[in-house]
Amino acid sequence: MVQDQSNEPVVRALEQGVATLVVPVVQSPADEISLIDILIVLRRNLRLILLSALGMGLLAFAFVFTIPKQYTATTIILPPQQASSSSSLLSQLGGLGSLAGLTGGAVKSPADLYVGLMKSVSVENAMVNRFHIKGDYLSRSRVNVEQMTKFDTTGKDGLIRISVTDKDPARAADIANGWIEEYQHLSSSLAIGEASQRRLFLEGQLQNVKNNLAASEEDLKRTEQSSGLIELSSQARALIETTAGLRAQIAAKEVQIQSMQTYSGTGNVDLIAAQQELSSLRAQLSKLGGGQSGNIGDPIVPQGKLPQVGLEYVRKTREVRYNETLFEILARQFEAAKLDEAREGAVIQVVDRATPPDYKSYPPRLLFLIGGFVLGLFLSTAYVLWRSMIRFLRRSPVWAEKLDALGRKG
Repeated sequence: MVQDQSNEPVVRALEQGVATLVVPVVQSPADEISLIDILIVLRRNLRLILLSALGMGLLAFAFVFTIPKQYTATTIILPPQQASSSSSLLSQLGGLGSLAGLTGGAVKSPADLYVGLMKSVSVENAMVNRFHIKGDYLSRSRVNVEQMTKFDTTGKDGLIRISVTDKDPARAADIANGWIEEYQHLSSSLAIGEASQRRLFLEGQLQNVKNNLAASEEDLKRTEQSSGLIELSSQARALIETTAGLRAQIAAKEVQIQSMQTYSGTGNVDLIAAQQELSSLRAQLSKLGGGQSGNIGDPIVPQGKLPQVGLEYVRKTREVRYNETLFEILARQFEAAKLDEAREGAVIQVVDRATPPDYKSYPPRLLFLIGGFVLGLFLSTAYVLWRSMIRFLRRSPVWAEKLDALGRKG
């Protein structure tokens, strides 16, 4: 037997036990899992996968018929455009239009404001009691009615869509329309409450100004009778009108601030703006030197150019003009407040009233069928791949022993 001389030292070392023979293990391509192997497994079990997916889809489709049908009714409304009658009246007064803020101004609010009012506890409690929404507690009943309803204000058209889902189509339509009716009750009471406070406040102020006007007219009349009629120059009359107008605007702004303080907090934006306007008006009056009605150094009538009797006549005339202007402003504001009080609150215009729907909105049968089929396809594919992987691992004695130990009890 001929031996390879090159391997003789290695063989001799093995025989003497001083060396270890290392034999490299070459992995066979058959021991690797490739994509083509996975595709082959899926192809061989395609029938099982499709039948399982179809069965799961049919099972889900059959399950749909056990779910109670639900219907969705939708009503569409146009939010009220907030423009108070007091602002409309003042806009017709020319120079007095800047005092439109006396009633708080026309504040434009988004549709979310009205949705927030509809979601108030008062409206929700009324809905719960009216439609007998069940719940363990009143708070739970409010949650249930909220879950039944969806308010949509995301449209660019500015409309509010109220959708209610219920098992009874007629009841769904009634609840959707009920939201509007209960909101109208709430908004009516709120509008009347605010307008009533404003009317009562202005009524008292108007009576005071009326008395002051009558008193100032009597004073002017007595001055004329005691000193005779004094003809004023056009410049003096213009200055009197300017000063009287500023004083009237200041008084009206003070009335506005007092009125707003009855229903607004100190941090109200409109209240802060009104206070800033009042400061500006007072600064203008101070520049004219008319900050005090009894100021001797009045620029309207320079001291020394008229006798004391003439100066007194100018002051009385200015007081009459001031009270007349203030009375005119408050009178119009009072009439506007009466109109606001007579209204039944902000009117919501119903674009589309909810009607009982003809078709159900839930459950969607086709969606359940497709979902069941996809779920069955996924589960059956996972099962086939898992089963093939177990079979592949059992070819190795080591893995076979581990799998047997994993499945062995105790």
